[in-house]
Amino acid sequence: MSLICRRPIPKGRLQIRTSFYLTANQSVSQVMVERFPQNPILTKADIRPSHPDWVVECVLNPGVFRFDGKIWLLLRIAERPVQRAGMVSFPVMNGDGKFHIMEFSLKDSLLDLSDSRMVGYNGATYLSTMSHLRLVCSEDGVHFREPEDLPAQIFGQGALETLGIEDCRVSFIDGAYHLTYTQVSENGVGVGLMRTQDWRNFSRDGMILPPHNKDCALFEEKIGGRYYCLHRPSGLGPGGNFIWMAASPDLQHWGRHQCILNTREKWWDSVRVGAGASPIKTSEGWLEIYHGADHRHRYCLGAVLLDLHDPSKVLARSKDPLLEPVYDYEQSGFFGNVVFTNGHIVDGDAITIYYGASDEVICGATLSVEGVLAALLRGD
Repeated sequence: MSLICRRPIPKGRLQIRTSFYLTANQSVSQVMVERFPQNPILTKADIRPSHPDWVVECVLNPGVFRFDGKIWLLLRIAERPVQRAGMVSFPVMNGDGKFHIMEFSLKDSLLDLSDSRMVGYNGATYLSTMSHLRLVCSEDGVHFREPEDLPAQIFGQGALETLGIEDCRVSFIDGAYHLTYTQVSENGVGVGLMRTQDWRNFSRDGMILPPHNKDCALFEEKIGGRYYCLHRPSGLGPGGNFIWMAASPDLQHWGRHQCILNTREKWWDSVRVGAGASPIKTSEGWLEIYHGADHRHRYCLGAVLLDLHDPSKVLARSKDPLLEPVYDYEQSGFFGNVVFTNGHIVDGDAITIYYGASDEVICGATLSVEGVLAALLRGD
């Protein structure tokens, strides 16, 4: 048996492939994903730092949306000051939006730099970089630039964002763009919500899911009169880094929490799982592309299918990853062996995902909705 899925290529888009062929002895990971031949499409060299004496260390994990006839990425940009010899320094923001620089000697015995993403000092933990959100746009979905007529940078504000804002998902709901993103401070890591209709004026609704929580993806329509989201609480003790679901009457107050997707011991998603972008509504159910990581901190992408009327019910789940780090730009970087997505564009049967690789570059890939569904329902 073979499955042929043909998809239209939107005007102005790069044509990578217009047909997928999936035979009975092939898994979805073997044939379903087509990386952009231009990958990586954005690197840290393409992004100017927000301060003249800072350097961009990472370009990561964009939210994705359409606006004003273009495709937009809301990048996470991680920066820090130019490093002095023998020292490590990083920025911290106080509650009124001003930055100050913390600096320690590399010879200090109280310093812990075992994780490139963190700076530990005398029992306290900081981030080695400060993240903000940066807009870029494109007519063809491949070549991106900063806009000239919109504010391109969104920085953290207030006491709950002193260590930055990260990994924004963008969902279009009730005529407005809803931004769910990670708020980071000395108080913990939680989920914030912003809204905009024109990308010039924003309302900030504050923290909607308290620490420790991240990876919040909103369903873009109500189900049974309620809004739903996927999220990822975690903590010490029993439990783990699992995907949960919650319901809300207004997108601000969340309840009816349920754990719907656990990690799988000895699998590619054995240590943590987290939602990608908004679930995609299909005839078979809600299709969610999620990330999973193993004990080696190797991040891959998989898929899960949820019931249309009760999305807490899991109908099918990837055995093999849809996308895993195999190219040099996915294996080597600021934090290597990572592919991570929280944004995509859907055109009929075609999904174009934009993903961060090795916490340093942005890449693109295409896949087929029907092809992924067929593989999931077959048990691939």
